Amino acid sequence: MGGDAGTAASGGEPGGGASASGGGLKRRRRRRRLRIAGIAVVVLAGAGAGVGWAVYAKLSGNITADEAAAAELARYEKERPASQVRGAQNVLLIGSDSRSGNGNSRYGHDSGTERSDTTILLHLAADRDSATAVSLPRDLMVNVPGCHRPDGSLTKPGLTQFNSAFATGGSACTIRTVEKLTGIRIDHHVVVDFEGFKEMVDALDGVEVCLRKPVDDKDAELKLPAGRVTLDGEQALGYVRARKSLGDGSDTDRMNRQQRFLGALVNKVQSNGVLLNPVKLYPVLDAATSSLTTDPKLASLRGLYDLVRGLRSIPTERVQFLTVPRESYAGDANRDQLVQPDAGKLFARLRTDEPVTITAARRDPAGGTGNSGEARTPESPAPTFSGNTADEDICG
Repeated sequence: MGGDAGTAASGGEPGGGASASGGGLKRRRRRRRLRIAGIAVVVLAGAGAGVGWAVYAKLSGNITADEAAAAELARYEKERPASQVRGAQNVLLIGSDSRSGNGNSRYGHDSGTERSDTTILLHLAADRDSATAVSLPRDLMVNVPGCHRPDGSLTKPGLTQFNSAFATGGSACTIRTVEKLTGIRIDHHVVVDFEGFKEMVDALDGVEVCLRKPVDDKDAELKLPAGRVTLDGEQALGYVRARKSLGDGSDTDRMNRQQRFLGALVNKVQSNGVLLNPVKLYPVLDAATSSLTTDPKLASLRGLYDLVRGLRSIPTERVQFLTVPRESYAGDANRDQLVQPDAGKLFARLRTDEPVTITAARRDPAGGTGNSGEARTPESPAPTFSGNTADEDICG
């Protein structure tokens, strides 16, 4: 991706202005190359050295390939939408709420099933000039297709809440549900669990957030002062999952808080202190890859590198986060439904790789946002959606 928050805000690299000789441009290019030097060393340079290859093999071997999902999606290939814009990529990011596995049991009883606690549709523009992350509410009422359970039995299609798709049919069922809802072809998917999220944040030495009032939430195990606070992995997980003590208690508010946290995470990862320091970079990559289950094409360090290498030029102000336009479901106030035609307009723009314009969401006193992310009607023909970008000041 592009420069860190400081250089993005100042409009370029310090001391890297244009000159008649083109020296400034050359310096900027050198520094952009340096930003990915750490990743390139880990991913590529080890091929000819024993230690380097061992590191590459270790990181690559951490990733779990979702072969079952690939087989299930192949079964339904004829009903899946086709990609409409060459080069554009759509990645479904799924945060699993499974309580099984090391360290996850403290978050509740393991019932043997898991649901998609957080689901984000990440659209990468074909020219890699922007990235748009759209949160899909877990309580959104949608038509879930018939999906195969792990035991091979087939569920009946029906209208139900979105996160039940993952519980019954795993990532393949979630992907098919999203594709039917949006008409957007999902090119890749990534599943991350609780423990992996915590380890990633800890490997980055924490991520800074801003709280406008103190937080004391026993259920989320959060006790934090007001102001700028650097969260460790455990605190970060409580922060992005809490509903009672932060914001208005709604899932929409929680999703907006998650989006702002991800923006802060992007800024931290992009900082030179991480990418140019192998001592810091390796534990980050180790934690990130250890927590991932992906489609087979992404299930290697090379696969991930091929996906993200084009993102290095995206400035943080063009990394956008928003929630799909939604409102309370008519049949149950505790569920959501899409707001139309706003949601349809958003999906159409992503499907055809047209720019998505966002406007700043309203902040609440706890540091979250109170806006549901519904589309607004601007003076221009293009719709505008409520959201935020990765370069926003967390206390702004």
